Amino acid sequence: MLRNVMEDDLPVFFKPQQHRDANHMAAFTSKDPGDWNSFLTHWNKILADEEIIKQTITVQNNVAGNILCFEQFGVPGVSYWIGKEYWGKGIATNALREFLKHVTIRPLYARAAKDNIRSLKTLEKCGFTISGEDIGFSNARGEDVVEFVLILD
Repeated sequence: MLRNVMEDDLPVFFKPQQHRDANHMAAFTSKDPGDWNSFLTHWNKILADEEIIKQTITVQNNVAGNILCFEQFGVPGVSYWIGKEYWGKGIATNALREFLKHVTIRPLYARAAKDNIRSLKTLEKCGFTISGEDIGFSNARGEDVVEFVLILD
């Protein structure tokens, strides 16, 4: 279900970011999710950074998304993105559980828009608890959005 990211995965990672609903739900996205060159530049930096733990999420040998552990706001954080066709099937939860078996950094943080119920449920099922709130500008929504900060001890 998880494997190392390959360059061939990048076009598949890019595709789900074209969905308006997915961008709205994630809230904190790139300024222009349709800009392939910016996406590629961003992912090339991720691939080159040995400090970032990055995995591809697969379902029956198909790329479903990605999951990362990286430093954000001075603390280790986790982030994931899966294609809309895989939502509501427990795939994000299972991938995060598997990822957390190998990423043993604690405490580990995550962030999700306050109204991103699915992501919040995924994080809570994996042991994360809400530890606070923050506000940030959402490119996808064009306004400030409240997000929960979650922690896994």
